[in-house]
Amino acid sequence: MTNLPPLREVIAAHGLSASKALGQNFLFDEQLLARIAAVPGDLTGRNVLEVGPGPGGLTRALLRAGARVTAIEMDHRCLPALAELAEAFPGQLTVIQGDALKLDHDLLFDGTPYAILSNLPYNVGTALFTRWMGGEDWPPNWTSLTLMFQQEVAQRIVAQPGGSAYGRLAVLAQWRGTAKLAMKVHRSAFTPPPKVMSAIVHVTPAAMPEGVVAAKLEAITAAAFGQRRKMLRQSLKGVPGALDALETLGIDPQRRAETLDVAEFVAVARKLPT
Repeated sequence: MTNLPPLREVIAAHGLSASKALGQNFLFDEQLLARIAAVPGDLTGRNVLEVGPGPGGLTRALLRAGARVTAIEMDHRCLPALAELAEAFPGQLTVIQGDALKLDHDLLFDGTPYAILSNLPYNVGTALFTRWMGGEDWPPNWTSLTLMFQQEVAQRIVAQPGGSAYGRLAVLAQWRGTAKLAMKVHRSAFTPPPKVMSAIVHVTPAAMPEGVVAAKLEAITAAAFGQRRKMLRQSLKGVPGALDALETLGIDPQRRAETLDVAEFVAVARKLPT
């Protein structure tokens, strides 16, 4: 194992501090970081995408696990620390300065499979997640998502029907994927400590149901949960064919969105006109 200085020393040496504007919270506990890196299984020789590595805490855990890491970092202040990591692990780390929301991640790996592991910056986490889980092309080139979210967001991703946490993120994650809460992370593990608790979500792709257009499912869930206090007959009236689909499927239009399970949303989307 490559000997590296403690993360606190690296941050002090480079004069780094977490940027609130960029949603940064640094993790220093290397045992915790190693546990996060282990969630998707053996990473030896595997391609990994990391978004927002910051000074490289999780990055060094991934490199020690044998991964070939491509890291996208917007904060130029962190680049020297990441460059030191690249020197310590020759040929294993590629750093790209840029906005992960504006880059084609598949192109970074020339179409080869890759895992995604990231302590996501809070201000872009949900946007990136919905992008990775969205679109018509399935299965994706990524093999798994192992992502740090605020605990409230993590619970929304793995939620089951009937509760207040169940919504668009749950349907998006579960209609053609398997989502689980891998571990919780106490706020005290971060510097600076955020106001909320965090959690790691692990998602793997599953078979996509036949006869469903992803955009139709996204339109249904956006309408239904956009007015979740209203009955479906009201919230879905603006989606062409949705009320007819409910009638055909025998779904009571007086129900509310949070009572429909993922299979029912898929069934409704399948009935919508193309």
